[in-house]
Amino acid sequence: MAVAQQKGRLGRGLASLMGEQGGPTQSRLPPEGVQRIVPIDHIRPSAFNPRKNFREDELTELADSIREKGLVQPLIVREAEENKYEIVAGERRWRAAQRAGVHMVAVIIRELDDQEVLELAIIENVQRTDLNSIEEAGGYRDLIERFGYTQDRLSEVIGKSRSHLANTLRLLKLPDIVQEHVSEGRLTPGHARPLVGRDDAEALAELIISRDMTVRDVEALVQKTDLAKDQPQLRRQREKDPDTRAFETEVSNILGLKVEIRPGAGETGALTIKYTDFDQLDYLRMLLVGERRSG
Repeated sequence: MAVAQQKGRLGRGLASLMGEQGGPTQSRLPPEGVQRIVPIDHIRPSAFNPRKNFREDELTELADSIREKGLVQPLIVREAEENKYEIVAGERRWRAAQRAGVHMVAVIIRELDDQEVLELAIIENVQRTDLNSIEEAGGYRDLIERFGYTQDRLSEVIGKSRSHLANTLRLLKLPDIVQEHVSEGRLTPGHARPLVGRDDAEALAELIISRDMTVRDVEALVQKTDLAKDQPQLRRQREKDPDTRAFETEVSNILGLKVEIRPGAGETGALTIKYTDFDQLDYLRMLLVGERRSG
């Protein structure tokens, strides 16, 4: 299904999926669906769910609630094969229901393609803030790479700003170990973003964690590290070869003024003539004008 045909269909997210009213944008998903009670072991997780990590304490708490009150909200599924179903929305509830010893669960069966399943999984989790930033970024990347979304179109679908998308996607450029720190909550996205593209990202991440730095501390650390890296290059730029120093001395003697030559990149550079009063400046002007006239 073309991306253009998707416009406006899934932006309402879980609200439209569940047939509830309200939400950020309109949905073209039909409100109806086949409702059934099915064995819990006939249901499997979706490969399209961007959420990979489920906190043990949250699952335990939800399992206790399900034992007491039952599974209040049906799972949204699609048919995978005869009498077998794939979760579209509600994997956390499915996992908790298994822990609670539930054998039969209520489901709403929808006819959805892979793109719709991925969109809905992302929208559900993002709107509920269930995804960590790396999982969120991975979901966005899948929509872009697998289904041809632009960041502008994706921004419309999920109800997030384009800058939020760009900043989140940047996290995927971090080394795997740093991404793991973000996934596990040892680093926030704000701590991690200044490390993108750095060769020393892993070492800096360990330092940030060990010192329990704030985001502002991290920004200062990165800036300080950049300056330290630049010092050898700055020193090399300030160093002058013997020929340059000799030329500098010769011109100073000819003019009777202090002359400084600063080498630049390649064969470029800057020549500075210093004067102490306007008489010296006028003297320099006369020298230059006189030479130009005589030439």
